[in-house]
Amino acid sequence: MGNSRSGALSREVLQELRASTRYTEEELSRWYEGFQRQCPDGRIRRDEFERIYSNFFPNSDPQGYARHVFRSFDTNDDGTLDFREYIIALHLTSSGKTHLKLEWAFSLFDVDRNGEVSKSEVLEIITVRLWGGWGGLWGLYGCVGGHYEE
Repeated sequence: MGNSRSGALSREVLQELRASTRYTEEELSRWYEGFQRQCPDGRIRRDEFERIYSNFFPNSDPQGYARHVFRSFDTNDDGTLDFREYIIALHLTSSGKTHLKLEWAFSLFDVDRNGEVSKSEVLEIITVRLWGGWGGLWGLYGCVGGHYEE
């Protein structure tokens, strides 16, 4: 991911993120600096995500929301989101191409990952969404990314 000695974002990850998102090198570098300040080890754990999320959305279900966010975006299933996974999540949920958003939405609702979406899965996601809202990634963007604007 980043260069662990200098704390800089690696050229490889920077190029990958520029190619797969609409973000500029300057934006990515700035967000990486904020991410490193909040997550010095380069990863945000699920419990940290829940804590930050509950600060932005106190009447929400941070555990339920985090469970679905991590299921969708923790691509290596290590229980954390690294900077790459975090930026891809932000991009996909805010400005990604329509077919990618649809693929992500399907995978979000397919809680048991069996290739089908059941009524109970829809109800589970809607319940979490009603209490928390998917704008939570943008709330966390402000905290972790370092430029939250109300």
